[in-house]
Amino acid sequence: MYVADSRASTPSAEGAVRPQHAGRRRHAVAPTVLALGTVSLVTDVSSEMVTAVLPLYLVAGLGLSPLGFGLLDGIYNGFSALVRLVGGHLADRGGGRHKWVAGLGYGVSALCKPLLLVAHTLTPIGVILAADRTGKGLRTAPRDALISLSSTPGTRGRAFGVHRAMDTAGALLGPLVAFLILRATVDGYDAVFTVSFCVAATGVLVLVLFVPGGAGGTYRPDRRTNAPGVSRPAADGDARPTLRAALALLRRRDLRRITVCALLLGLATVSDSFVYLLLQRRLGVPDRWFALLPLGTAAAFLLLAVPLGRLADRVGRWRIFLAGHGALLAAYGLLLTSWHGTALPYTVLALHGGFYAATDGVLMAAASDGVPEALRSSGLAVVQTGQALTRFACSLLFGAAWTLWGDRTALAAATVALAACAACSYALRPTPEHTSDTDREHTP
Repeated sequence: MYVADSRASTPSAEGAVRPQHAGRRRHAVAPTVLALGTVSLVTDVSSEMVTAVLPLYLVAGLGLSPLGFGLLDGIYNGFSALVRLVGGHLADRGGGRHKWVAGLGYGVSALCKPLLLVAHTLTPIGVILAADRTGKGLRTAPRDALISLSSTPGTRGRAFGVHRAMDTAGALLGPLVAFLILRATVDGYDAVFTVSFCVAATGVLVLVLFVPGGAGGTYRPDRRTNAPGVSRPAADGDARPTLRAALALLRRRDLRRITVCALLLGLATVSDSFVYLLLQRRLGVPDRWFALLPLGTAAAFLLLAVPLGRLADRVGRWRIFLAGHGALLAAYGLLLTSWHGTALPYTVLALHGGFYAATDGVLMAAASDGVPEALRSSGLAVVQTGQALTRFACSLLFGAAWTLWGDRTALAAATVALAACAACSYALRPTPEHTSDTDREHTP
């Protein structure tokens, strides 16, 4: 629910909210956001159980080279790019069936978990991971569209922050559950995959029962009739939800700049799994403790997601987004130093989690301001697709560089690339004087 107020606010192209009248107002997070956060929490317990053990399972258990792991990791994180536009388009074109397209994606990913029990070579594992990422690609844009449509322009940063915090609570629990299962069972990996499937199925059930879908499966935003700035159904004259119309959104200057910057920075963002493998090698972490490394990232993400989301609403989403990449750059720099102190893993993982808290939901909140309601899901999918493709390329390039030149040289190259891409993104950042059309629509 929203707490109504007599004051309205106008978001700038930077994403900061400019008050038009004196006074303050408080917003409660929409019930749809909380329901989706619960689904993501449960699903992330399942996903992160697998993610936490997968690098060690593939490299140590199956003996894959860093290049082979880079290929699989690229598939795991980048294959969803091929279907995100499809998921966004289906949700928009189906008359707002965001919930059911997202549910299909969650269901496909859940069904992939038990298949890992019978896959022991590169090809079948690659196929299963591709199918799992297909499910993720189908669900991500419709889910984020539901969050965006359920929130006012002035509170989207907070809404995405709350959702990402709940999502990350699952990411925090997942590796811990995997760690406990590995210690308590003989065939630890098989037990992890089995429990992961059961938890994923629970997430799908929560989505079906508790996320609003509207009549005929059509989503209707949570709103009060007179609440200022709340998203409303698109008028008949608005853009039709086609893939061509979604791609045409890139003609908008600010959305185009946001997308280009996301592409550049994604091209220099090393996969999480590689970061954990680098930490393990630097510190000599025993295999049995490896699954706990993602907990540091998840804990920092959980603690910072809501505060940084609120800060992004106040000072500008793009500023926070770039600051997050500055934190990632600092983490890479620490991994390149000769420092071996006990604080190294905590500092690196804290910076890594801060990076996600400042970028994941904040990017979607910033992009939402430049996308009309009729194309909200497919428009966000355009940005997500570009970012996923470049991160896929980064995984391949980093894995190849590690195989050819070693881990330190590969990380040094990634650090230089990230610094260069961050400088370009700062130059290309959206400027306050170019307020998007969507912002004008919500200005009283």
